[in-house]
Amino acid sequence: MAFGDAGAYARFMGRFSEPLAPRFADLAGEPGGRVLDVGCGPGVLTAELVRRHGAVRVDAIDPTPGFVAAARDRCPGVDVRQGAAEDLPYDDGSYGASYAQLVVHFMKDPVRGIAEMARVTRPGGSVAACVWDHGGGRGPLTPFWAAVDELDPQQRADGDRLSVGSREGDLERVFGEAGLVDVEGGELSVTIRLESFDDWWAPFEEPAGSVGDYLASRTPDQVAELKDLIRSGMPDGPQDVTAWTWTALGRV
Repeated sequence: MAFGDAGAYARFMGRFSEPLAPRFADLAGEPGGRVLDVGCGPGVLTAELVRRHGAVRVDAIDPTPGFVAAARDRCPGVDVRQGAAEDLPYDDGSYGASYAQLVVHFMKDPVRGIAEMARVTRPGGSVAACVWDHGGGRGPLTPFWAAVDELDPQQRADGDRLSVGSREGDLERVFGEAGLVDVEGGELSVTIRLESFDDWWAPFEEPAGSVGDYLASRTPDQVAELKDLIRSGMPDGPQDVTAWTWTALGRV
């Protein structure tokens, strides 16, 4: 599952993750001290945290070099490092809050990753995470994978649908296993306006994520058939598209 190209990611998922960032940032309220964006990607949430707290109070980290470079360019003054959630290079209790927007399902060991976020957050501070509701069929990729289920059921990769955090209650379980207390689950939605089906489809041409991996394995005729099937079930004119995430907020 490749998300190394920050530009491709921005065009593919950014139209949903950008409006999600301020809503997600609200979860932890007004934390004191510094804040940390774990799995920052190209800096979508990082930029929102900078807007609220100033660059001097924000740190960020991501394992992908291209994302680290993009986040540094987008958020001057922020200490953006390359590294994994499971081994954060920060001292215990360094932050008032730590955040993981749309990244827990990409962690190699989600419980360890959340436990590391708890370790670097001070006692009484907050850890927050969200993941698209792929399991409940309310994520931004749902129409795409529903069509794949119909046309190519033997090849359907369940990675998104069964990924950690993508089903109701799963993030709360991970937070509990990571040692957080007062864990609260919830959901957030974002709605975007698209002018046409072609507007909706365009980002799926990007070589990004599980969609890119799947389309790369199809012939041009198979891709055209898939596109036509999705088009048949969607309006051709302007439409509002809503995507939902599951959320979890816990205290250290």
